[in-house]
Amino acid sequence: MSRLSLAVGTPLCAMVAMTAGVDGQQYGPPRGALVVSGGAPTTTHIIDRFIELAGGPDAPIVVVPTSGGEDHYDQSCACLEPFRRAGAHNLTVLHTRERAVANTDAFVVPLRSARGVWFEEGNSWRHQDAYLDTKVQSELFALLDRGGVVGGGSAGARIQGDYLPLRSTEPAERAIPEKDWRRGFRLLKNVIIDPHVLVRNRQFDLVVMVNEHPDMLGIGIDENTAIVVQGDRFEVVGTTYVLIYDNRSHIVPEGPGTDGAGRGHFYFLRPGDTFDMATREAFRPGSGRQPFVRVARRPWQDE
Repeated sequence: MSRLSLAVGTPLCAMVAMTAGVDGQQYGPPRGALVVSGGAPTTTHIIDRFIELAGGPDAPIVVVPTSGGEDHYDQSCACLEPFRRAGAHNLTVLHTRERAVANTDAFVVPLRSARGVWFEEGNSWRHQDAYLDTKVQSELFALLDRGGVVGGGSAGARIQGDYLPLRSTEPAERAIPEKDWRRGFRLLKNVIIDPHVLVRNRQFDLVVMVNEHPDMLGIGIDENTAIVVQGDRFEVVGTTYVLIYDNRSHIVPEGPGTDGAGRGHFYFLRPGDTFDMATREAFRPGSGRQPFVRVARRPWQDE
């Protein structure tokens, strides 16, 4: 059995106390799982996998649409429809724009019994303003610690990471201090997540971002594609590609006639591929568990 195929509730690091302030997590959560989607799904691959990780159609799932532009969301929210179509029926919408509300015991009651929480697409700064450093964020770590799953697409993917580069216009006045504007929930640590990466021709942007933050691993995720993270490993699901930006490595040119080609600063993973964030190694089914060839260990700054 591969490390990635362990059940969601299996303790990958039994001695780690999983809270928002504990640094035992190197990249992914020691327990539970993350589903980090590039957004704009056109098939059911990603939601189906999320529901499976939550425990199936009967599992209590909370959907958070706060990244959207409406002031009010309730159980009539269209955000529930993809989950209903996939068979889930124990669904709760959780939303506020008030940090004081998000920091109350009454507000987080649904999170304490949830097996899955999904953050919707929209503007990630709205998720930040409402929930960063509140009881909502603390309950996400508690959910993972009991073997649950946190997921989200686009803005809901970015917020799970460590550093949120500026990607859209943000208001001059925010509900959180300016020093925190680039911080995510850190469910996935030491990582910059960029969704919509290929369809919006963003494939070169993360090179700049990782150069500016050399302690970070860059992960670009195309639309209708996601990574399923368990521990420090993830699997690619969906229909297109995930791009890896590892400033410790290059892709070297392949074959005769490529001598003039430069070294590549990113490479592609397809559905079914897995990646170990701790060792920075990618694996493809059928490769005999051998890491990708042509990934040369040479730091970018040594060019």
